Amino acid sequence: MAAPRRAAVLGSPIAHSLSPVLHRAAYAQLGLEGWTYDRFEIDEAALPGFFRTLGPEWAGLSLTMPLKRAVIPLLDEISATAASVEAVNTVVFTEDGRRVGDNTDIPGMVAALREHGIEQLDSAAILGAGATASSALAALARICTGEVVVYVRSAARAAEIRQWGERLDVEVRTADWADATEALRRPLVIATTPAGTTDALAAAVPERPATLFDVLYEPWPTTLAARWSAYGGAVVSGLDLLVHQAVLQVEQMTGRSPAPLDAMRKAGEHALAER
Repeated sequence: MAAPRRAAVLGSPIAHSLSPVLHRAAYAQLGLEGWTYDRFEIDEAALPGFFRTLGPEWAGLSLTMPLKRAVIPLLDEISATAASVEAVNTVVFTEDGRRVGDNTDIPGMVAALREHGIEQLDSAAILGAGATASSALAALARICTGEVVVYVRSAARAAEIRQWGERLDVEVRTADWADATEALRRPLVIATTPAGTTDALAAAVPERPATLFDVLYEPWPTTLAARWSAYGGAVVSGLDLLVHQAVLQVEQMTGRSPAPLDAMRKAGEHALAER
């Protein structure tokens, strides 16, 4: 029998995380006996000390806020994808003891969109300009050939997201949040804002909306996503993103591919329904 292996998700707050449910479902489906996946409430100050406790039984870590940038100095190497947005959400411990960081949020977004039939676009809109928006820009760099309009509340955020656009080689135009209803007519709208922020936009959903990618998964559906669906538009959810990025994490940490997407999604849906 293979030696037991450990993995976990770290962050603060972390009690709400669905990652244990998704990863454990994958381990069960893959027949990985002895593999465990836990959650730990860890903030930036506690992260270096936690790393010092990790032994050879550790296979990998998932990282959520506020650790995605704080972890970088603790690693031996990060992927080009993680470097492009200065954010690591996945750490894999190699057999020779190295700590390698990656970002599966970006390819996870691309995979979630591909699952809904979106492989290339000529324009898109992003609602919000925080950390998730930069990951969305990086995903759009792979599939969008034209302009991305980002709707923001402040001049500082506008300047920051334009810098990300230059860095990621994406044609970015910023617009004021007061005009955010204009975003809803784009071929793809990615909502990256906190719960409730887009509720007021729901009344402006056009009669034939295209695709909405709302990165939230709880509460679900959001007011905007519900109206979008009611009008016949395609909706990609935060759970879609969470599952697709977790699939990539499982494959990297276990060395087994493909990870069981359907089993992981069903486990996540069940867990959300139980809350």
